[in-house]
Amino acid sequence: MSLLDVENIHTYYGESHVLHGVSLRVAPGEAVALLGRNGAGKTTTIRSIVGFTPPRTGRVLFDGRPIERWPSYRIARSGLALVPQGRRIFSPLSVRENLLLGARAQGWTLERVFALFPRLRERALQSGGTLSGGEQQMLAIGRALLTNSRLILLDEPSEGLAPVIVRDIGRILLALKAERLSLLLVEQNYHLALRVADRVYVMNKGQVVYEGTPASLEADEEVKRRYLGVA
Repeated sequence: MSLLDVENIHTYYGESHVLHGVSLRVAPGEAVALLGRNGAGKTTTIRSIVGFTPPRTGRVLFDGRPIERWPSYRIARSGLALVPQGRRIFSPLSVRENLLLGARAQGWTLERVFALFPRLRERALQSGGTLSGGEQQMLAIGRALLTNSRLILLDEPSEGLAPVIVRDIGRILLALKAERLSLLLVEQNYHLALRVADRVYVMNKGQVVYEGTPASLEADEEVKRRYLGVA
C-alpha cells in the first residue's frame, strides 16, 4: 500500500484552475521526484497535499486516510513534514531554537541532526538569519527531520544554491534515502532529482505528463526536451 496517494486532484486559486487531475503516489521508503518547468504546478501540488491550498475535488490519502479536508496543523501532526521553498526559517531564533521548535521525542534527535550537518553544530547559537543560503537549507531539512515524520516533502531544496552546496544537499538526500525515509522531492535540478529518486513524475500546465524511473526518463529524449528543456 502507498504511504501517500494523490488521486485526481483539481486545485484552484480563486477561479483560476491550476491543477487538472493530478495523481501521484509515494510508497513507504521510496524517494519520488516531481519535475517540471516554472509554473508547471509542482509547488501547488505540494500546497494541496499539506493543506495550504486544498484541492476543490479529488482525494489526498496519507497512510490510507483522506486528509484533503484537514487543516495544515493536523496534517503535520499526522506524520507529514514540509521543507518549504525559500527555507522559511525563523531568522531571529538561534539554530538550536529553530531545530527544536517542532521536535518530537522519538527517532531523530538533535545530536543525530548535528552529526548529519556538522556546520549546524558549529553555528548552534547563531541566529538563523546569519547563516548562508546553504546552511539555512540544512537547517530547514534538520527541522523537518526532528518532527520524526514518516514522509518529508521538499520543495526546491537546491534553489539558489552554489553547485558545491547542491552536491552537499544531494549527498544528504541520498543518506536519508538510505535510511528508508519516504521523500517527495520537487526539483528543477534535473540531475540532482535523478540521482535521488526511485521514480519520477513530470508536470506541465497543471497535469502529470510522464511517470517512470530515472533510467526511463533519461532515455526519453522527447520528454526531456519538450517538458524539461534538457538536451
